[in-house]
Amino acid sequence: MSVEFIGYVSHQESSEIHLPEGAAVNPPWIATVAQAHEYGGFDRVLIAHSSASPDGLQIASFVAHQTQRLGILLAHRPGFIAPTLAARQLATLDHFSAGRAAVHIISGGDDVEQQRDGDWLTHDERYRRTDEYLDIVKRAWTSNAPFDHEGAFYRVAGHRSQVRPLQQPHLPVYFGGSSEAAIAVAGKHADVFALWGESLDAVRETIARVRAAAAVHGRAQQIRFSLSLRPILAPTEDAAWARAESILARAQEVVARSPNFTRRPKDPQNEGSKRLLAEAAKGKVVDTRLWTGITALTRAAGNSTALVGTPQQVADALLEYRKLGVSTFLIRGFDPLEDALAYGRDLLPLVRAAVAKEEAALRAA
Repeated sequence: MSVEFIGYVSHQESSEIHLPEGAAVNPPWIATVAQAHEYGGFDRVLIAHSSASPDGLQIASFVAHQTQRLGILLAHRPGFIAPTLAARQLATLDHFSAGRAAVHIISGGDDVEQQRDGDWLTHDERYRRTDEYLDIVKRAWTSNAPFDHEGAFYRVAGHRSQVRPLQQPHLPVYFGGSSEAAIAVAGKHADVFALWGESLDAVRETIARVRAAAAVHGRAQQIRFSLSLRPILAPTEDAAWARAESILARAQEVVARSPNFTRRPKDPQNEGSKRLLAEAAKGKVVDTRLWTGITALTRAAGNSTALVGTPQQVADALLEYRKLGVSTFLIRGFDPLEDALAYGRDLLPLVRAAVAKEEAALRAA
């Protein structure tokens, strides 16, 4: 099991310590951050999705044009376009990116967020729809003959696509969601199951649940795992913790003013955020260096837990998660551009060197 690093490219500069300013779509910013990740040695970048954000597919195409090697992980929410059309769009992106595309399926854990785009299905109905949606998408990617489909959410007659993904048999499918309904669908469809940054014990428990769901479909050993974290690095441990507290102080004003956070419900519906808040309830620091300060402040607004320490200490913490079965780390900073460069310079080489050493020892044995 090797290691993969995924960064994050937003449509404009913003974070918990940076109020969004200027144009909602900032092409120079997007290009600069994407190229910084490529320069830093990241494998992919995530392009996120929300009911208010610019169109991710167009951003993904732009990122592909601005880079040569960097992979793209496009967040995609089933239910708003036909699955056959989504299959063609994603396959076309794979061609324009020379086989660098992957899709991150986000079914949606918040009723209010879904309803902003006109989706009134319940939580569990959304995951049943996702299951059917992915059945059709994968069939459109792989079928050699026209096919029909009649299900609870979709009817298709005689579909056949002229475009297939360059990657065979299909694009890598990443999958998010921590509820029982989500894990059941992930067990069937996910190549990579994505977790937010929880404690070692919580990650171990989730991996076991997902593998059990995948075992139903004979996929227990095929599914891989991704963990999302916000590393905070400094030359010394004391300086890293001081930087974390500085970030928290700056974030208090930004979170109170930014529309990215003021629109969030006080009590999140989605299971992933509830799990992060349970970690935050244990204290500001969980395990050795998992910091929950921003999680508590934002009421777990997405990927918000941080690993705090020197580059070597954070690398060692990542390797502890790797021992549990995590092979992908989705990391992004509170200073998006500067932190991406710092990770590429100071953190990624340490983790990759440790993994290479381990792999060499296994080959020798």
